[in-house]
Amino acid sequence: MSNDRTVFTYVGRQAEVTWHGELCIHAQECARARGALFVGGRNPWCQPDLASTDEIMEVVSRCPTGALSVQRKDGGAPESAPEANVAVVTNNGPLVVRGDLRIDGAPDNAPGLRFRASLCRCGHSKRKPFCDNSHEDASFRDHGAVGETGERGEAGGPLRIRAAPNGPLLFSGQFTIVSGGARVAWSGPRAALCRCGHSDNKPFCDGTHKQIGFEAE
Repeated sequence: MSNDRTVFTYVGRQAEVTWHGELCIHAQECARARGALFVGGRNPWCQPDLASTDEIMEVVSRCPTGALSVQRKDGGAPESAPEANVAVVTNNGPLVVRGDLRIDGAPDNAPGLRFRASLCRCGHSKRKPFCDNSHEDASFRDHGAVGETGERGEAGGPLRIRAAPNGPLLFSGQFTIVSGGARVAWSGPRAALCRCGHSDNKPFCDGTHKQIGFEAE
């Protein structure tokens, strides 16, 4: 096992699993998966040789933040983007995005962010644009209802995500928004999504960040 402060790599014969600690929000998708790949309290907690490479790929792909990634050594196909780009507005939590992602400013040592990310929408994260669970201490409340419908269409291809200075998250590329109630609610080629936490039209920006003097940087 090697590490660089908050980045740890767990080496196995057929695969290496990397965990980027600063991105992790402890969603428990890895720890609650069946098998002995990840076991809380064990040292090391990840042991790649205790699972098949396909099992490792399946469990790691559950991670909603991009904190986990896999490098295969068995010649198998690496993780690839799903056919559709989807952003889920979670209940009182972050915007969970999956797809062919191009996130401006994403760290090079977190390859999982090419496919999976949890983005702050409460305005309080200290790791913007990524979630750090600050919504819990801030008592952020939004159940993920989506009122707009957008333009229906295909949702694949590259999806660029960049943060406007002290403003919204700007999405460029076909994608779909899923409400907190698991309803496919909106599709379109571009959108400005609230990250100050105060828009009255969540998940979309309504300009409130200007009124409240939101500072993201």
